[in-house]
Amino acid sequence: MASKPYGLFCPTSKACEVLNPRWTIQILGELWGGSTRFNEIKRGLPGISPTLLANRLREMQENGLIERVEDPATGNIDYLRTDKAAELDDILQGLARWAQRHIKADIALEDRNADVLMWTLQKRIIVNELPQRRVVVRFNFSDATSPASTYWLISRPGEPIELCASDPGFDVDLYIETAVEVMAGIYLGRRTLDREIEEGRFFMSGEAILSKTMKRWLKISIYADTDGIAIAEI
Repeated sequence: MASKPYGLFCPTSKACEVLNPRWTIQILGELWGGSTRFNEIKRGLPGISPTLLANRLREMQENGLIERVEDPATGNIDYLRTDKAAELDDILQGLARWAQRHIKADIALEDRNADVLMWTLQKRIIVNELPQRRVVVRFNFSDATSPASTYWLISRPGEPIELCASDPGFDVDLYIETAVEVMAGIYLGRRTLDREIEEGRFFMSGEAILSKTMKRWLKISIYADTDGIAIAEI
């Protein structure tokens, strides 16, 4: 156990001793979102060092929260949540909805890391709602603090969505110009797409079939429908 015990009999405190080490809950979130490889988890959590991530994964395995599975043929290693970790789903989702209601939008949306946002959006594209051909969507963010501010999402029938931070050289089907704070707000339900377009904070140009169906092919957060959500004022 990485953290020093609280010295209390309280079951909640005992749970915190396992879950409190920095990044443990965030790693569980990445695994819940579909990441299983070390580099995938690291991509979703850029603030954690490779050494610390390796240490946390080892601790979580020792605590029975994850299982390390190695493919003997390829040597690839996957990290999978155990049933013990899955029992936390309702608790962590309740915590997320509490945050949606009680943490002000300007605080919830203060991060400007476009790379983290696009890594999240990449997983939320509904390929079946896109034209069944290659589709390229270019995002440009005016306020990004990450090394890149422009990204390309590429959809091809029968293939995973590809995310690029450098021009892949394909014709762009839809251009999106906005701010990280605005796009994150739309994703989290703190803002609405229609309002952001109307008030000039979200611009789309390109194929009408893509711009008019964005609400169908980009699936927003499961927490966007939280009752009493704290909406962004501007």
